[in-house]
Amino acid sequence: MLPVNFRSFRRKLSINRKSFRSFLNKTAKNSPRGIDTISAIVEKEVWEEVDCLSCANCCKKMTPTFTKQDLKRISSHFKQTPDEFRKQWLRKDRNKDLINKSEPCQFLNLKDNKCSIYAIRPADCSGFPHLAKKKWSEYAHVHKQNIDFCPATYKLVEKMIERVAV
Repeated sequence: MLPVNFRSFRRKLSINRKSFRSFLNKTAKNSPRGIDTISAIVEKEVWEEVDCLSCANCCKKMTPTFTKQDLKRISSHFKQTPDEFRKQWLRKDRNKDLINKSEPCQFLNLKDNKCSIYAIRPADCSGFPHLAKKKWSEYAHVHKQNIDFCPATYKLVEKMIERVAV
């Protein structure tokens, strides 16, 4: 597994973003037969090639949404009330979801790209980047957003384009 090369990632993204988004739009609207099976196989390959700890771009450039359960669990860990934790670390976005006030994530250790609350991290973080967790048609729109930030998502879409005819 090689560390993520951000220069290469950004260059490939600028070249392929439009075609990747087109593929995601087409397959979301009309999922080819077997796409969910193929994406599950490809996901395993992606994790053999992409080292998240060499990247952490999700924690640096994105923010999870915090559920009520996340808020209770994480605030308890810090011996705060959910309201105290929310006021200290979170804000509401335009959809009224609770998100981090700032980027990078306050719980990211920038020296080693590890999460300081990994065992109790938000559900959104534990599932990220949501490669093959649900049907392709239900998550293609999420992949379309994530290809701009996540090399694993980029690699998934790249491999899916090679294997799925649209």
